[in-house]
Amino acid sequence: MPQNDYIDRHTKLHGKRLDHDERVRKRTAREAHKVAKDSQSFTGLRAKLYQKKRHHEKIQMKKQIRQKEESNVKSAGPQEPSSTPLPQYLLDRSQPSNAKALSSAIKNKRKDSAAKFSVPLPKVKGISEEEMFKVVKTGKKTAKKGWKRMITKPTFVGPDFTRRVVKYERFIRPMGLRYKKAHVTHPELKVTVQLPIISVKKNPQNPMYTQLGVLSKGTIIECNVSELGMVTAGGKVIWGRYAQITNNCEMDGCVNAVLLV
Repeated sequence: MPQNDYIDRHTKLHGKRLDHDERVRKRTAREAHKVAKDSQSFTGLRAKLYQKKRHHEKIQMKKQIRQKEESNVKSAGPQEPSSTPLPQYLLDRSQPSNAKALSSAIKNKRKDSAAKFSVPLPKVKGISEEEMFKVVKTGKKTAKKGWKRMITKPTFVGPDFTRRVVKYERFIRPMGLRYKKAHVTHPELKVTVQLPIISVKKNPQNPMYTQLGVLSKGTIIECNVSELGMVTAGGKVIWGRYAQITNNCEMDGCVNAVLLV
């Protein structure tokens, strides 16, 4: 008998425990918890090596998922050209195909939906972080920390926004500089209407400012235009439309924007 095969030999002679499969299932289910615990507890060189190993594992996992998605593409068309001729009434019938994953064209179209318009302000002046943020010092007098930042520009937060615990809040958005409505001008109708802001779509200064909802000049915002009565070609009411901010809100005390049509 080859060396170190005693476990296999014992299994062949006496069989497995009655709860063997259940124990294996539970051990596999616990692996995720062990991985999470190790990721949080390891320090130093051991942590670096462990993270490198996990990084390679994740790459392999993503490759397998991508291969699975590509293999799940279903097509009703013939895999190879058929030797039997098709009847005339079937010639112009398209071969339907169905894919679980969205095509890259649709993904890119959704990603660039905010940038498909010719905006009124194609270029804006940059804003430095010193101008955007004010350092707020916290802690005891002997050891003050300067990791908190107060945003000095107007911001937008959603209706269901809840502040973090003050102790852990890194970016402070003052209540007096929060805006919920914008004065939106329709370029063709030449009318200005006060509309509620739905979200901040893109801030040209910095992606982080987009996440924080900063309303600076040139920012693309989404407004609720249901009050204007705009409809699509199919007769459906348009609910949200993009608009670009054209003024310095902190100086004027209001948000002025031009609708992108």
